[in-house]
Amino acid sequence: MFGPVLDDVIIEKLMAKRDLCLYTLKHLDFQIMTESLGGDDEYERLKTSTISELKAIEQEIAFLLSKKES
Repeated sequence: MFGPVLDDVIIEKLMAKRDLCLYTLKHLDFQIMTESLGGDDEYERLKTSTISELKAIEQEIAFLLSKKES
């Protein structure tokens, strides 16, 4: 479907997005420790949303890498 170079670019962008999700989770954990978020519900909602996005990104990366290896 895409050329190998384009696949590499997509993988790099997905990895950058994955890093942003990991940073967001780290930041959320820090915020809850300092109690600067509105409450546990908001924290859990943001954390769940970020983890779901992270899983989708990791699946896409795995798919592209497996396609690249075949």
